Amino acid sequence: MKNKIKKVGVLTSGGDSPGMNAAIRAVVRACSYYQLEAYGIYRGYEGLIEADFIGLTARSVKNIIHKGGTFLKSARSPQFRTEEGQEQAYRNLIEQGIDALVVIGGDGTFAGAKAFGDTYKFPIIGIPGTIDNDIQGTDYTIGYDTALNTAVEAIDKIRDTANSHNRLFLVEVMGRNAGDIALNAGIGAGAEEILIPEENLGIERLLESLDRSRKSGKTSSIVVVSEGDQIGKNIFELADYIKENKKDYDVRVTVLGHIQRGGSPSCYDRVLASRLGVGAIQALLENKQGCMVGINHNQVVEVPFSSTTSGSNYIDKSLLKVADIISI
Repeated sequence: MKNKIKKVGVLTSGGDSPGMNAAIRAVVRACSYYQLEAYGIYRGYEGLIEADFIGLTARSVKNIIHKGGTFLKSARSPQFRTEEGQEQAYRNLIEQGIDALVVIGGDGTFAGAKAFGDTYKFPIIGIPGTIDNDIQGTDYTIGYDTALNTAVEAIDKIRDTANSHNRLFLVEVMGRNAGDIALNAGIGAGAEEILIPEENLGIERLLESLDRSRKSGKTSSIVVVSEGDQIGKNIFELADYIKENKKDYDVRVTVLGHIQRGGSPSCYDRVLASRLGVGAIQALLENKQGCMVGINHNQVVEVPFSSTTSGSNYIDKSLLKVADIISI
């Protein structure tokens, strides 16, 4: 069947991640290559409802591949979850003559895209952009590699202080429901213990691990904690518990927070974003819709939205064993 798509809208939604600009750039330039018109939509689904559109050409996206964040801005839109909000968004797309959408974001973005696409039979392709790396169907999400390296660099610097003062540092990294950043950054930075939401190790095991570290001759320790870990209500409560039960530890807390979302994207994230941006346009030209383009075994693949938002986050159990072995 001949493809009738002539105009493509692109938006970023949810939390920003390094490499989103590179993905927008790739989408727009792929449109130019295939002689399609590209339109940027500011502030995600909110801008879709408010018809906040701008025409984009290959030159409109110059000098952004190295920049963090998203120049199209991002926002969360409760209104888009309503029938009225989606109906208004659809009317705006039709009035502008936009035939298809490319949405860049995480599971919330894809859930909204699936609901909208199913209701209006509108062609939508998703690109996974989130530092948490928690999207099913893709090995990596745009921004994850950069966030991981940011976390490792920060932990390396914290260790210098930990060693200088014989302290125990609890370092919280992002990952509300996913422990990928904590697990990989913990291994990469040589953490003594890693706490993630997928594996509830329990407070007693943590205390036993700290005792073993002290007896083995370690004078300082780093514990990397995913923000979604379930041992305590929060990292500060966990620190207080350790202080009460291990008087010989000088405990400090560092929350890395949103620095993990910012900064210039790594080379890997720039290349990944470029591949998936081009892949999204190619998928639309092949009459694909209602799916995400992801990366699997270094190949660009298409995964239905229904498969990207279901199930719990997968953690490589072998990495847990590696972390346990090399932390002695």
